[in-house]
Amino acid sequence: MIYDLRHVTTYNYEAPVASTLCALRLSPRESREQHVIDAGIDVTPAPVARHTRRDFFGNQVTTLRIEELHRELRVTSLARIEVHRAPQPHADLTPAWEDVRRDAMASRTLDARSPAHHIFPSRLAPLYGPATAYAAESFTAGRPALAAAIDLMQRIRRDFRYDPEATLVSTPLSQAFEQRGGVCQDFAHIMIAGLRGLGVPAAYVSGYIRTIPPPGQPRLEGADVSHAWVRVWCGPNAGWCGLDPTNALQVNDDHIEVAVGRDYADVSPIDGVILSSGRQKMNVSVDVKPVEPALV
Repeated sequence: MIYDLRHVTTYNYEAPVASTLCALRLSPRESREQHVIDAGIDVTPAPVARHTRRDFFGNQVTTLRIEELHRELRVTSLARIEVHRAPQPHADLTPAWEDVRRDAMASRTLDARSPAHHIFPSRLAPLYGPATAYAAESFTAGRPALAAAIDLMQRIRRDFRYDPEATLVSTPLSQAFEQRGGVCQDFAHIMIAGLRGLGVPAAYVSGYIRTIPPPGQPRLEGADVSHAWVRVWCGPNAGWCGLDPTNALQVNDDHIEVAVGRDYADVSPIDGVILSSGRQKMNVSVDVKPVEPALV
């Protein structure tokens, strides 16, 4: 599947901004299952300095410095991506989760794909007893790791309501868990915290998911949003498996990866500092458009 992506973020400031320094994580990842055909980021006002690098996990990070006085900052990320994911292993044929936990703790590598980086708590996905106990209901003795993780994902989809008004980016995991509501970021953090509490490695993934309109209805341009899901390590042979607790889906060709990390703090699309006063308002528009075969 080939997609054209358009992600526009606009900041409007109450008072003029004299200087901006920010880091962007908006460029989709290149991998065996996802090929970046073309990509670019346009920024208005134009930065005086721009630097692109890869972070430890292989995410592309673009650092900008803007020194022109402005009251609006507009960041537009455009990309054409080809996605072709291999089928995930049969859930019941993956190792028992206790074996996965043991193998993760015995890992001898610290490269970017090592499960060792995703066993321990992180700032936004801390160990939280109720989340661990909730996950433990799916991880019964000897159960295959992926089968247990899928069951946990499905329970989150069933037990938690999707409510964009329920949480903010800064809402603690514990609050989202207790109120049983939130958005994809919250559900990913809750699932990660529960898995790590049991010793099962879990990573946070940011990206996009294609939305399919009801039959007979046109696609709505800009109606898609940024998304988040979870990678679960299921042993050295099965490797990392993507699970989407918001939609109770195993990650497929409708999912487009942008960044991977320990939690949202590692992969936030835009962060930084500004020299100004007053409030700001942010607006985000995302469009994920399949490319017709005749245009490829």
